[in-house]
Amino acid sequence: MRQGAAALIEAVLERRRPLEEALDALPAMEARDRAAAHRIASAVLRRLGSIDAVLEPLLRREPPDIARAAMRIGVAELLVLGTPAHAAVSAAVALVPQPLRGLVNAVLRRVAAEGAEAIEALDGERLDTPGWLWGSWHAAYGPAVRAIARAHRLPAPLDLSLLPGAAVPEGGVLLPTGTVRLPAGTRFTDLAGAGEARFWAQDAAAALPARLLAARAGERVADIGAAPGGKTAQLASAGARVTSVEKDARRAERLQANLARLGLEAEIAVTDATAWRPAEPFDAILLDAPCSATGTMRRHPDVPFLKRPTDVASLVALQRPLIQAAAAALRPGGRLVFATCSLQPEEGEGQVGFAASLGLRPDPVTPDELPGLAEALTPEGHVRTRPDLWAEHGGLDGFFVARFRKPE
Repeated sequence: MRQGAAALIEAVLERRRPLEEALDALPAMEARDRAAAHRIASAVLRRLGSIDAVLEPLLRREPPDIARAAMRIGVAELLVLGTPAHAAVSAAVALVPQPLRGLVNAVLRRVAAEGAEAIEALDGERLDTPGWLWGSWHAAYGPAVRAIARAHRLPAPLDLSLLPGAAVPEGGVLLPTGTVRLPAGTRFTDLAGAGEARFWAQDAAAALPARLLAARAGERVADIGAAPGGKTAQLASAGARVTSVEKDARRAERLQANLARLGLEAEIAVTDATAWRPAEPFDAILLDAPCSATGTMRRHPDVPFLKRPTDVASLVALQRPLIQAAAAALRPGGRLVFATCSLQPEEGEGQVGFAASLGLRPDPVTPDELPGLAEALTPEGHVRTRPDLWAEHGGLDGFFVARFRKPE
């Protein structure tokens, strides 16, 4: 499993490959070992700045890449995951060839003896957050940047959306917005009833856009950027006639499989939404726009290593034709919900003015539509969730949600 963890870390840091994609490419191994490899790699990625800061004073010179990777894994196991020292050190030593084993052993034994105090003395929130993200979040959220960064250093709980009438799985807690939450580390496949097609994994914040669209039975509704299908499932289970628009054919196949598992139906259009011309306008549209995904770092600790500051501007430019296409496909009086899973205001709040320039009118969200989450409501009636909100419940992903109506 530690060889697998090393392969995952190398894929993300050296080849900028998404963690989940790299996980799928690992050689066959037991599900438990695969999960352990993912857990170790995620811990290293979440705490990489702190881990390297612990190692720095213990190294006289830059070690070979394979030795640094083994030491990073060892430090994560010792100081983050709580692996017993003898197991963490011996396993890390076994990852490197014989000439490097003495170095890895010596360094990690020092970490086992002194590392807990060393890591506690660090400014971990700052070290574990890329500078461009820290600066952006500080400008947008002020002192809350530190709480956001702190939330990103912890694994996220498992959140579920339920089909109407489904029972809450054992151990789950029903949140005020209707999401069911289980503790971090819970595996979906281990849940009793996971094969009975009554629920699906979906962060509490990710469930809000469809909830706020408030699709009604019989309405024609489009879900743009639909894969992997959580929002489509919400809309279809409300009785709406859903058209799911997804550009990527492989992701559309996954969407179809997820709907089939849940016993739900939707028309799937595999097409670029900007070139899509539906036969008739829709009553409501959910646009889950492509974005930097910086709001999902609790669940996807690879994001800060895959994205660059320049990506945000290009994604903003990509979102605008999608907003235009959605506005054009909406009937007069219809509703549009625009959402992004990003903490970058350019990809959220910054697009409101553009939507207004198309003639779309803001349709403010009211406090009663966000039970228990009024702190996420902006003065303009938009929704801005952050990982540090709902700390008493275990946090939630960073999302921006704005609702509009097309004039009659």
